[in-house]
Amino acid sequence: MTAEAMESPETTRPLPSLHREDRGYPWLGQLFEYSKDPVRLLRSKWDRYGPVAPFYVLGKTSVMLLGPDACGEALQNRDKAFANGPAWSQLVGPFFTRGLMLIDFDEHKSHRRIMQEAFTRPRLEGYTRRLHPAIEQGMASWDTDGRFPSYWRLKQLTLDIAADLFMGGAQDTSKAEMDRVNKAFIACVQAAAGIVRADVPFTRWGRAYRGRKVLEKFLRHYLPAKRAQQTDDIFSVLCHITTEDGDRFSDDDVVNHMIFLMMAAHDTSTITTSTILQYLGQHPEWQERCRADALALGPEPSMAELESLVPLDLVMREALRLRAPVPVLVRYAVKDTVVQGVRIPADTNVVVGVQLSHMMEDYWTDPPAFDPERFSPERREDRSHRFAWEPFGGGVHKCIGLYFAGLEIKAIMHRLLREYHWTVDPAYVPPLDHHSLPFPKDGLPIALVRKDRHGL
Repeated sequence: MTAEAMESPETTRPLPSLHREDRGYPWLGQLFEYSKDPVRLLRSKWDRYGPVAPFYVLGKTSVMLLGPDACGEALQNRDKAFANGPAWSQLVGPFFTRGLMLIDFDEHKSHRRIMQEAFTRPRLEGYTRRLHPAIEQGMASWDTDGRFPSYWRLKQLTLDIAADLFMGGAQDTSKAEMDRVNKAFIACVQAAAGIVRADVPFTRWGRAYRGRKVLEKFLRHYLPAKRAQQTDDIFSVLCHITTEDGDRFSDDDVVNHMIFLMMAAHDTSTITTSTILQYLGQHPEWQERCRADALALGPEPSMAELESLVPLDLVMREALRLRAPVPVLVRYAVKDTVVQGVRIPADTNVVVGVQLSHMMEDYWTDPPAFDPERFSPERREDRSHRFAWEPFGGGVHKCIGLYFAGLEIKAIMHRLLREYHWTVDPAYVPPLDHHSLPFPKDGLPIALVRKDRHGL
C-alpha cells in the first residue's frame, strides 16, 4: 500500500473507542495495572484492540502500539511523525533533559554524530581494558555468606564501573559522595512513576529535582579538569570530540549527555546482568557451558575475546528478551500519522510495547521458557521478524551504547563465572517493581559461593 493510499480517509480507520472496563481509576487510568504486570496489560490490549490500542492514563487517552509491525513503524518513523523529546519529557524530562534520547530530528542527528566518536571500536577496546580492574576492585569486598542480594550489589558495581570508565576514576570522590550520586540517579529514574509532577517535597518528582542538582554539581566540579587534559574516560572524550566539520559539545551538552549516559549505562546493565544471574542459577547446565568458555580465557580478556563467548552471548540475548530493561518506549505524535491503517492524530502520546513482541507465540517457540538456543545460528528466532527482538529500540534512536553495554555485561559475567558458583531456586520468580525500569524488589537473592571455598 502506498503512503498516499494509507493516508486516505477511505483506507484508514480511527482509533478504537476505549471500552469502559479499560478506563481504570479516575484520572490515573490503568497506571496501576501497568505497574503490576506490564506484559499482562499489553497482551490484554492486543487481544481486545489489535496492534493499535487506546490507553487511558493520567487523565488522557494515549495510544499503545503492539506487535512488531506496529512497533517497527514507530521505530523507523519514516514520516517523522513521532518525537522522543516531548514524550520522555513528560516522564523524566526535567531530570534527563537534553540527553541524547530526549532530542529529535536534525539536532539529534548532529549530537549523535558527535557522540558516535566516543563509541568507535578503538575506543571500545580501550574501555574494555579499563573494565577488568574496575570489576575486580568492585567485587573485592563481596560477602558471599547467606543470601547474596545480587541486584543491589551489581547496581553498586556498575556505578563503580561508571565512575572509572565515565569519570576517569574520580579520585578525589569519597564513597559517601558516590552513594549520594547513586541515590540521585535512582531518584531521577523513579520520577517516571510520579503522580505529582512538580517540585513538591516528599514526592518522586521532588526527590528527582534534588537528585538532578546533585548530579549537575558533581559533574561540573570535574568539567574544567576534563576540558584541560584529554584522557581515555568517556567524560574526557565527550569534552574533546571534534568532528571533521569542527562540531563539538558545549559544557552544558557534556553535562546533559553524561547524566543520561551514566544512568543508561549502570541501570540497564544492572537489570540485564542480574537477570542473567537468575537464569544461570536456575539452569546450572548453562552456567557450566558459560563457565567453560570463561575459564578458557585469561582473567582480563580483550574485546575480541569477550565477543567470542558464544554461550554467554546467547544467554544475554535471551535475558534481554525475557526481561527487556526498557519494556516500553514512549513517543509523541507531532503531526497526524497512520500506523497499521489506524489514524493517530497529532498531539497524541504513544507507548511502543516492545516487551510484548518478545513474548508473542507467532515469533517465538514457547516464549516464557528460558531457551538461549533460540538465538543460535541454526534457529535465529529473532529473525522471524525484523522487530521481533528490539531490547535496544530501533531506528535513529537505537541505543548508541549497546555494544559497550554488551562488553560490560560479558566482562562482569566472565569474572563471576571464573571466581564463583551460584544457585537460585528453580521456582523463584522475582517480585518486579515496574514503576520505572523493572527491578527485583527483593534484590534477587542468590546463593553465591567463591570457587576457592568448600572444595569448589
